[in-house]
Formats: sequence, structure tokens, C-alpha cells
Amino acid sequence: MSIESELIARFTNKTAHVAVIGLGYVGLPLAVNFAQAGYRVTGIDLDKRKVDAINRGESYIEDIPSGVLSACVPHSLTATTDFGILAQVDAVSICVPTPLNKTGDPDISFIINATVEIARRLHPGMLVVLESTTYPGTTTEVMLPRLTENPAGWQVGKDFFLAFSPERVDPGRIDFTTRNTPKVMGGVTPACLAVALACYGQAIETLVPVSSSEAAEMVKLFENTFRSVNIGLANELLLMCDKLGLDAWEVLEAAATKPFGFMKFTPGPGLGGHCIPIDPLYLSWKLRTLQYNARFIELASEINTEMPRYWVQKVQDRLNDVGKAVKGSQVLVLGVAYKKNVSDLRESPALDIIHLLQNKGARVDYHDPFVPNFTYEELSLASVPDLEAALKCADCVVIATDHAQYDWRDIARHAKVLVDTRHVTENA
Repeated sequence: MSIESELIARFTNKTAHVAVIGLGYVGLPLAVNFAQAGYRVTGIDLDKRKVDAINRGESYIEDIPSGVLSACVPHSLTATTDFGILAQVDAVSICVPTPLNKTGDPDISFIINATVEIARRLHPGMLVVLESTTYPGTTTEVMLPRLTENPAGWQVGKDFFLAFSPERVDPGRIDFTTRNTPKVMGGVTPACLAVALACYGQAIETLVPVSSSEAAEMVKLFENTFRSVNIGLANELLLMCDKLGLDAWEVLEAAATKPFGFMKFTPGPGLGGHCIPIDPLYLSWKLRTLQYNARFIELASEINTEMPRYWVQKVQDRLNDVGKAVKGSQVLVLGVAYKKNVSDLRESPALDIIHLLQNKGARVDYHDPFVPNFTYEELSLASVPDLEAALKCADCVVIATDHAQYDWRDIARHAKVLVDTRHVTENA
């Protein structure tokens, strides 16, 4: 029996040992799904606090309740900071961060570091799957050379297997989870794809195979570029309607009644989260290396990035209307998470709004039932404990995140000046 067939058999009969590197918003749900599917799973993370929490059965990810995690620990899921366990596993999924550096270029150092650790323990009958978002070509141009530099001369698609499968995590979502969200898979070779499908097919309901790892990498970037560009268009609609004296949300609601040829995107305070603000820039960076300017991506990024300044100007205008300057005014920002009903602050535009208001001399407080405190660059704030008292003291209230816990009618009644970046009180 070939190495490929033996490995597929281990996945099929669920005797395989699977590792997940990176136990954040993507990695921990994936590890739990693998464990629930019947695999023995080891999570690997350099953050000892995360490792200790998992081994106690305590979840720090809202999408994974502690009860669900503790049901897997320790008989089917454990965590460690030691990469040495990779020498024993049949498959490893890489779910590490891929941020942009200060110049806006992709930082794939976490992928490289994980690949180096895997290469040191590479062995025949091992599947390696990259899930971290990155530019097309990373799997074959960055990972594959490091994995094939082994002294035994093991070959991809014959001795070991390599694939890319982009994560599709939407924090806080309960209708589509890791298990029932269709998952794209692209192998470096046909054999790599077959092995990866066998592995993930036990834990994910629907798999979508594509012709190559590069195609799978491009799928992820296009998904979020589509959203970024259309959100940028919605934000520009707001800017245009503002100059024309029209209500952008009225226009959007009316347009959305068309039963074909239209998909509704709405304006907001800017882009946030782990994907939409960052992923399209990976693609535009890659295209610049090929002397191509991805104009839609660059323009949408420019518009979306400027939205916090637009809303701060609205605060200034509304305060001027009541005879107050921004400097010295008490401003209360409601919601600092990047989306409703989660605690995720990554790339949240609310943080930029706070920072810009403080730079103009405003005294800024915030309230967020999901974020008791945060530190962002030089900012270090705690959520006000008494929302009603804070509303009464505020000269201006800025709605940045529409958490379900807020009573918008009550907020609108209390606010002396209200700036609503999400337009959630339109029909209140």
C-alpha cells in the first residue's frame, strides 16, 4: 500500500493524530472540530496562557463555549508549546496570523517560522495544510522549498503532502460555523489534494476542491476583496449623498428592493476585523511585484481608511451646531469592537475614531459590554461602568458598534448630540 493510501486510511478510520499550530479565532475552532470528528488532536501555541487555558477546558474564544471545549479535553484534545509533538502527527494545520508590516507589505514571518518547525520534524506520511490568509504562491514558493530541503529527499505528493485551505471564520456567527461553512481546498499535487480532502472530510460538511494551492489562495483574497470594494462603494455613496443632501440609507433600502442584480452593502465607520481591511492588500502587493496596479483594491482601501475621519468631522459639525467645540467636549463612544456582539478589536475603526477625537482635544470615554478594557498604541481605556450616567454627562454620543444589548431608543432620548455611524436608530 502506498504512503498516500495508508494516510487516507488513517483519516478514514479516525486513527490519525492531527496538530493545529496557532490557537486563535481560527485554530481553536478547527482543533475542536477535528476532536469532535474523532481524531486525536494536539494544539500548538507559543502563548502559554492559551495552552494552559485549553488544558483546563477553559475557552477564550467566544465561538467555542467552555462546555464544548471541556468535553474534548483531555481525551481527544490537548495543547502544548512544544513543537516536538510534530514528529508524531499525521497532519498539521497552520493557523497563524498574517498581518501587514508598517510599510503595508505582507508579514509572513509566522508562516515561515511554523514551516521551519515542521521541516525539522517532517516524516513520510505527513500532511501539511496552510490556512493562514496570504498571497497566491506562498504555499509553493515559500513553504515547499523549505519542506523539500530534507536530507532524505522526500518528495511532495509521494512521501509528504502539502495543501492550502483558506479559513472562513466570521466571529460571533452561529448559523455558519467551522463545520458547516463550505471549505475550499487546493493541493500542490493531485495526491496532496486527495489526502487533504480525506483529512478535512471527516470534520467539515462540505469541501470545495480547486485545481491548485494558488487557486485556493486566490479564492480567499477575492472573497474579501469583493466585500472591501463593495463596502468602499457604499461608503462613497454616503459621501456623495452627504454632499447632495440625500439620505444614503433611504437610497440603499430602496435599491435593495430590486429582486435581481443588486446586493446590499451598507456604509459604516470603516473596516475592521482580521480579513477585510488586510487581505485585499496582500493581493495588491503581489500584483505590484508583477507590475500591475490593482486599482479597485487601492481605491476602496483609500475610501474605507478615511471613514473614521469623516465621522470625526461629523462629531465636530454636530457639536458646532449646538455651540460647542470638540476641544474640551465629553464624547462617549458606544462599542469599540469591530462588529456587533463580539469582543474582537482587530483593526476596529472605533479605535481610530477615539484616537482622532482625543487628538482634537475631546475627552473620550467608551462603553462596550464585550470589551471591559483595552490598550491600543498609546491608548489605554476602560469601559464606563454606568452607561446611563455616562450618557447624561456626554456632550456627544457616537454609535460605533451596534451591539444588541443597547437600547437605541433610550440612547437617542438621553443623547444631547448623536452621531450614528451605523444608522441603527433610523427607524427608532
